[in-house]
Amino acid sequence: MEKLTEKGISLSLAGRTALITGGSRGIGAATVRMFCQAGARVFFNYRSAEAQARQLIAECGGEPACQASRQELGTPADGTALVRAAVAALGRLDCLIVNHGVWPPHDIPIDAMSDAQWRSTLGINLDSTFGLVRAAVAQMRQQDPIGDTRGRIVLVASTAAQRGEAFHTDYAASKGAMVSMTKSLSSELASQGIYCNCVAPGWVDTEMSSGALTHPETSKKVLATIPLARPAKVEEIAGPILFLCTPLAGFISGEIFNVNGGAVLAG
Repeated sequence: MEKLTEKGISLSLAGRTALITGGSRGIGAATVRMFCQAGARVFFNYRSAEAQARQLIAECGGEPACQASRQELGTPADGTALVRAAVAALGRLDCLIVNHGVWPPHDIPIDAMSDAQWRSTLGINLDSTFGLVRAAVAQMRQQDPIGDTRGRIVLVASTAAQRGEAFHTDYAASKGAMVSMTKSLSSELASQGIYCNCVAPGWVDTEMSSGALTHPETSKKVLATIPLARPAKVEEIAGPILFLCTPLAGFISGEIFNVNGGAVLAG
């Protein structure tokens, strides 16, 4: 067991490295900032928001503390390539945070959903996750552990994984698979010092959800399902992700950490 600080409680990740996918905006950017503040060296990817990525790197102290690369994530090969780039930049990989994803914003009935939309959502949200996890585990297994752990994996799913989401079957199916993946990976890897957990956010105030949250009718319906009567701030999702990568979470593996303002219990 790693020693905690003698005075106070620390969520330090000093000496650790982390790969955070989808790190240029929203939950990903908040997680990058928080991990850097905790002392980790961070590598993240972006798809198109290069200016935002560069600004975030500067905010976090610049290279080598924080680095990024442009990388699409739609296939297992994409995920493998990103892990290799992160290891080349950081020297090792202690934490993998799978945060990227797509939520097609328009309601589509299942009998009208195209093959292209289904395949695109599953490719981005699930296939690339498989490639990321496979490559990260291979790396973690071959590197020396820090304390009792060889690595930590946190998958970011959704409340849709647990209770579904009408007219967004593709998204809910991809996130439901991540919940099952978390449990499978934990039972396979925990004994080897690789812990896998899942953070499942509810509605979060991000660019991806802004269309729904700023629409008067839709927003009213959404907020009615949340006992706290508001969406989460991105930092309120990044915090639990950080916690799961610290020694304070040393006896947690295979968990689905719900961060939804009580929405699943009310739903």
